[in-house]
Amino acid sequence: MKPLCQAYGIEPLKFKPMSLSETQRGHRKARVGEVISNKMTKTIVVRVERRFQHPKFKKVVTSYAKFYAHDDKEEAEVGDRVKIVETRPLSKTKSWRLVEVVEKVGEVAQVAV
Repeated sequence: MKPLCQAYGIEPLKFKPMSLSETQRGHRKARVGEVISNKMTKTIVVRVERRFQHPKFKKVVTSYAKFYAHDDKEEAEVGDRVKIVETRPLSKTKSWRLVEVVEKVGEVAQVAV
């Protein structure tokens, strides 16, 4: 008995090994927000601001989301602007990790008096 693909004159599927670019991880969400707490060990709480137009009233609305992020080096301080990316769940509430500190709280430009 012939395989079906030969019986119907169809080429059998040939699987090629995936290249390095195809095996890389998929798109991960990234957010920029402000650190509101760093009291936990290797964990920061980041508040992300999202501005959008209300669908019915057309007014610009600001909403905030709070994310727990893993800070392995404990480099973020309260008030810093940080970039976080989505990762596998590290605990019950922590599924984000710190990528970089975008702006330190002490680096804000001084206003001349």
